[in-house]
Amino acid sequence: MIRSMTAFAVNDTEVGNMSLSCELRSVNHRYLDISLKLPEWLRFAENEIRTLIGNKISRGKIECNINLKKQIGRTGLMIDKAAVESLIAAATEIEHYLPAALPYSALDVLAFPGIQQEQELDKAGLSAALNNLVIATVEQLAQTRAREGGQLKALIEERCHKIRNFVSQATQRIPQVQEGIRTKLLGRLAELTVQPDFDRLEQELVFLAQKLDVSEELDRLDTHITEVLRVINQPEPAGRRLDFIMQELNREANTLGSKSTDKELTHISVELKVLIEQIREQVQNIE
Repeated sequence: MIRSMTAFAVNDTEVGNMSLSCELRSVNHRYLDISLKLPEWLRFAENEIRTLIGNKISRGKIECNINLKKQIGRTGLMIDKAAVESLIAAATEIEHYLPAALPYSALDVLAFPGIQQEQELDKAGLSAALNNLVIATVEQLAQTRAREGGQLKALIEERCHKIRNFVSQATQRIPQVQEGIRTKLLGRLAELTVQPDFDRLEQELVFLAQKLDVSEELDRLDTHITEVLRVINQPEPAGRRLDFIMQELNREANTLGSKSTDKELTHISVELKVLIEQIREQVQNIE
């Protein structure tokens, strides 16, 4: 099964009075490149998140955004009375240290960075919830990549069958091309006013036949197409292998065109290169 490298997935979960969300975006890339954006207080989980993504995804540029937000009561604004009492007590205590002429109030001082200390996070519970969230989101991303990969597979198979049809047409055309070359040469010989050297002529004909023979190119084209159809049905990632096969297919199609002295074979060569390029564009997005 082939997988696309383009996909999107998002999930969220609740941990106590906090809401966690994970958003994953995936695009094509030569290797696996994971870019993480997460709050500073979740940095402790960065390596684990990278490992969880890498366990499921082998190739592509992955953007992972993690957000952590404190929730407000769904039925309205809830007041934490204990927090209010603590704030008043802290403000009262600060006022004892403030000179009368100081242009700051106790609440101003409380707003300064580092004055108020957040309660320490439950890293174990938060880490477990975060891991489960990332695993679920990566699985969703992988399923999307697999669905899009199925569509790419269908497109590639369709073009492979078209290539095979053109290869078959070219193979059937070869005897007519050879006969045309023979007829043309005999016509030229008939126009000669001197007796040709038939031994030398035979050598030249053999050389010319080898130079214009495209049977090997057509056989290799058919072999490469067989390999493409095999690879796209394998469970492991196939993008790099398919990219290499596309180079080989394009090389054979170019050689076919350069050897051709026949209008129809030249046309087939052009059609083959168009189809191969269409497959190559799709292959660039395959994991």
